Amino acid sequence: MDWAAWIERWGEANVLAVGGLVLGLAFWFFAQRSKFCLRAAVIEFWHRRFGDKLAVWLLAFATAVVAVQGLILAGALEVSTARQLSARGSLSGALVGGLLFGLGMVMTRGCASRLLVLSANGNLRALLSGLIFAVTAQASLGGILAPWREAISGWWVVEGGPSRDLLALLGVGHGMGLAFGLVWMAAALHFAVRSGWGFWKWAGGAATGLTVALAWWFSYQVMAHSFEPVQIQGLTFSGPSAEWLMRVLAEPGKPWSFGLGLMPGVFLGSLAGALLGREWKLEGFGGAYTMPRYIVGAVLMGFGSMLAGGCAVGAGVTGGAIFALTAWVTLVGMWVGGGLADWLVDRPRAAPSAGTLAASASSHAP
Repeated sequence: MDWAAWIERWGEANVLAVGGLVLGLAFWFFAQRSKFCLRAAVIEFWHRRFGDKLAVWLLAFATAVVAVQGLILAGALEVSTARQLSARGSLSGALVGGLLFGLGMVMTRGCASRLLVLSANGNLRALLSGLIFAVTAQASLGGILAPWREAISGWWVVEGGPSRDLLALLGVGHGMGLAFGLVWMAAALHFAVRSGWGFWKWAGGAATGLTVALAWWFSYQVMAHSFEPVQIQGLTFSGPSAEWLMRVLAEPGKPWSFGLGLMPGVFLGSLAGALLGREWKLEGFGGAYTMPRYIVGAVLMGFGSMLAGGCAVGAGVTGGAIFALTAWVTLVGMWVGGGLADWLVDRPRAAPSAGTLAASASSHAP
């Protein structure tokens, strides 16, 4: 492929936008078909039910790690200039942001990317939550919440370079990173076989992870063949959500980018998957309790994602695949925060319901 010719003809911004659109279509078509969801995996883990939802997430994550590390070892990818590794980061922001994101993810019943998928499937709860998430993310980036974000991020700062590269900190190379991914893949396959998967679970889970690696490879190729400075980047949804919000409200003439192409690609890919699987249907709020829960959860996710520097896909899978230290801290925070939200919010509500059903059954017993 003649990258230089394409870039010279269409420009870096348009090539990146089209690539984002195509990868967005692929990512969330397979994510929708495989039911890829960090929130569902976290719930299964903390409930000690190691089933298909945990296996799907593990397979996607492990595939992304193996593919990215394999591309690096093959000389087809170089990620040292990626923002997650080269720029100054915040461990306090990663931890607190991950915890807040995990709390919000469980309250809204889906992470930022999952909300976009569910919106395309006709879920109005997810649509409202996604809009609130985007508004909060923008407010945290450069609005009223920005001072809070900057203050928390300043508690524990880590410089870019080797200090932010987990493999460098551990004194191991990309070969060990590849081996680590293969171990996680073996664990995912163990749970998958035990769950009795069908075709879409296998294909969708693996393809979801592959698109993460392809996003890194694509943006690297554009950067390597570009005539202008281009930042290598991967799949993420917090920044593009805020970017699309501002484009709609205030900046319609802003140049296209990888993230701006990614969002409609995700929506259209999910819509195609829902229509193909005959799963599209309108869904609203079920009761008075539901709406406040979704609003608070979306706010926590929006602020947490900007604090952590990414969402469940952006920081968790995309950043985790290149072994960015802050991404792994964020990922741990998300799993812990999700478990806390389930324990504090969902389990207390589930217990009375179970008790009520038991009492009702005993009262009607002969």
